[in-house]
Amino acid sequence: MMVILPAVVAFVSALMITKRLSSQKSFGSILAHPNERTLHSSPTPQTGGLAIIVSVVVALVVAASVLALSQPSKPLLPKGMASGSLWIVMSMLLVFAVSFIDDCIGLPASLRLGVQAVAAFIIIGGVGLKISSIPLPDGLSIQLGLATIPVSALFLIWMANLYNFMDGMDGFAGGMTLIGFSFLAYFGWEAHFPVMLIIATFVAMGALGFLVYNFPPARIFMGDAGSITVGFLAGTLVLLGVRDRIFELWVPIIVFSPFIIDATVTLMRRALRLEKVWNAHREHYYQRLVLSGWSHRRAVLAEYGIMILCGGLAVLYHHSTENWKLVILGAWLVMFLVMGMSVSRLERQMMHACPAPDACVADEENPVRPVSAPAPARETVKA
Repeated sequence: MMVILPAVVAFVSALMITKRLSSQKSFGSILAHPNERTLHSSPTPQTGGLAIIVSVVVALVVAASVLALSQPSKPLLPKGMASGSLWIVMSMLLVFAVSFIDDCIGLPASLRLGVQAVAAFIIIGGVGLKISSIPLPDGLSIQLGLATIPVSALFLIWMANLYNFMDGMDGFAGGMTLIGFSFLAYFGWEAHFPVMLIIATFVAMGALGFLVYNFPPARIFMGDAGSITVGFLAGTLVLLGVRDRIFELWVPIIVFSPFIIDATVTLMRRALRLEKVWNAHREHYYQRLVLSGWSHRRAVLAEYGIMILCGGLAVLYHHSTENWKLVILGAWLVMFLVMGMSVSRLERQMMHACPAPDACVADEENPVRPVSAPAPARETVKA
């Protein structure tokens, strides 16, 4: 009851709030306008992240209330778990607040990264979560030593921002949140670790309520407030699971690898070409699929399949011997190499069939057409 009832509350809350926010006439609606670097074709509200985060907080309050009513003699937040749980929620809300303000009025990148760094050090110092070693096959590991704290902070900041980078196609970030956090909840359940189970379940159910209106054709987007906060929370739960030996580091990396590999490889490719990596672009693999002629729905369903497959590989890796772990890691890397080459081949076929790709890329769900001039990045509409 402490998990099921609040999880249902998270889903219903996210569903109702998302429905309200998906109207462009709702109070405080913030619109994402199409431009030459986006895939959508009409102004769309981008405050869906508010629904997810609010639903998680509401579910946590309900869970605490259920515990207080069912076991009044038991402390509401057991010692040891209490401080860590509160620090995690505080850092999550800090990242969310700054990202939401950025969605509304825009903030300098330096300020946003600075706040994310503060939140990261809250997690590292307040909760004691950090990556102290990187596991290798055969039980070996690389000890980070003095690099432990900076690597851990960079990991949290990177997880937050790569989630933001990948929130560029209808249903993509919402689906990764539902599937990825569901697998984290599974590992928490298997290890009898309530913090992981509860938080991951509530986030997954909140994402499911949001996804009802975000699935192609999307009526609302997650926005920076949602994607950055969810990414930061994913990184936090990864560090928590590694510290408390729920899983080793490779397990959650495999789970979230559809985001991690796409964002990391794309960033490296752009850096090698000496491009400004912080500028918006349409070079992620999922964007290249859509620009090569795939509809949003077809592309996102394919990505869902990859996410579920990666989650299955992570479970298999978690229960395997050291020798089989090496085989699974090899198969996992080969899978992404093959997929990357497949996208490149699809692009070549598209260019051969249509010398002017922008004129060919259009579907009934979400037509992607060239935009002559970018519209304002933000617009606040009040009822």
